[in-house]
Amino acid sequence: MPQLSATVLRLKKRVPLTISRGTMTHNDIVWLRWREEGAEGWGEAVPFAIDAHPQKLDGLLAALELHRPWLEDSSAWSRHEVERRLWSANAPSALISAIIQAMHDWAGKKLGQPVWRLLGLPRDGGPLTSVTVGISPPDAARTRVRQWLEAGDVRAFKVKLGAPAGLDADKAMFDAVRAAIPAGARTSVDANGGWSLAGAREMATWLAARGVDHLEQPLAVGQEHELAALRDASPLPIFVDESCRTAADIARLAGSIAGINIKFMKCGGLDGALRLAHAARAHGLRLLIGCYGQSALGNTCAATIGALADYLDLDSHLNLEDDPFAGAALREGRLVLSDGPGFGIHHAQSD
Repeated sequence: MPQLSATVLRLKKRVPLTISRGTMTHNDIVWLRWREEGAEGWGEAVPFAIDAHPQKLDGLLAALELHRPWLEDSSAWSRHEVERRLWSANAPSALISAIIQAMHDWAGKKLGQPVWRLLGLPRDGGPLTSVTVGISPPDAARTRVRQWLEAGDVRAFKVKLGAPAGLDADKAMFDAVRAAIPAGARTSVDANGGWSLAGAREMATWLAARGVDHLEQPLAVGQEHELAALRDASPLPIFVDESCRTAADIARLAGSIAGINIKFMKCGGLDGALRLAHAARAHGLRLLIGCYGQSALGNTCAATIGALADYLDLDSHLNLEDDPFAGAALREGRLVLSDGPGFGIHHAQSD
């Protein structure tokens, strides 16, 4: 019979991250372990909030205990049925993600193969991963760029805008970042829904003149009806993040945007991400794979399907003071996967 265990870890960020909705100083994660037939698979759930129904840590743990009896009477070999039942029961998507990740990891370890190979994907070939510069005064933004450059070989930057102080503050911060990053580095902007339609139109034109690659979630959740007007006025491709959770959202958004940000906590994990990716491609959309406050445990899982994406934004683990997990390694701006079984992830106290 399978056994499930969960450990809560609080991991401090090296540098607090500020976006349009607030500042984060640490990551709370749930490290889920699935034991069955002599093998153990690992998954990660991370609390997140993008609307009026945040998925909080206590809610994730309560949902795990609610579903534990039947989960431990199931099997990782029946992963799709487990996922269907969890969605039918309205389980939190972050918990579903952790369970599905643990089952994939378990299968890879049981079979002695990396998950990327079991999925028929290449180990290499994923795009550059961007690193994030949070909302901050210009001097602090320049310092953050320098810190990232000292931390590793980074070649793409995502700049968080949508500051409560307004567009002039956004422009001053962006100019500071632009002056600090190396020539040739890719730059994108994420407003996390912090602008009005008029503000987004102004900023899209202003940012395009400064070489920005794409613009993510310029309008707030609930303003999706304005995306088509912004698309028509914007010289930049418009991506959405908070406005798109699962594959069911693609049909209503596809005609108004250029791409989506897939986050495993939103879409319920690896299988949900694959459905979302295929639905988006069928509608001609570009793909970005992003993260919340994940450790290397969660981000390595997400990087496994990086070869399917146009962009990666998997940097949260790189901003942890002491990430206990080791997985995909940052090399030449890209996350390089392990060829070990499962996701090839190690924990400092489990080796």
